[in-house]
Amino acid sequence: MHELDEKAQLSNNFKRREFSCKCGCGFMSPDPKLVQVVQRVREYFDKPVTINSACRCPVHNSDVGGARNSAHLQGIAADISVKEVAPSVVHEFLDSLYPNSFGLGSYSSFTHIDVRKEYARWNG
Repeated sequence: MHELDEKAQLSNNFKRREFSCKCGCGFMSPDPKLVQVVQRVREYFDKPVTINSACRCPVHNSDVGGARNSAHLQGIAADISVKEVAPSVVHEFLDSLYPNSFGLGSYSSFTHIDVRKEYARWNG
C-alpha cells in the first residue's frame, strides 16, 4: 500500500494529518473539494479552524456512533469548529455559500460539512 505523507500541505492552512482518521489507521485521503471548502471557511473568518473529525474508517465510524453510510467513510465530510465563532454562524456562512448543494449539519459544538452530490440539511 502506498504511504501518504501526513505532513503534506493540502491547502494554505491545512495538512493531510488534520483530516486523518482519529483511530490512527492511516486513512487520510480527503476529497480535494472538501479541503477547498474548509479552506474557504478559514479564509472567510480569518481564524483557526479545527477539524474535529474528517476521514473515518468503518471501525472508528462505528465506535463514534456514525451513520452506517456516513460521508466521513468516503473522505468527503468534516466536522469543524472555528475559534471564537459560534457553530451556527459557520453553518449560516456555509449555507449562504452553497445554498443548493452539499450536506450541512448544525450541532451545538461544531458544524458538519460534506461535499456529497445532493443537497441535505439537518440539525444534530
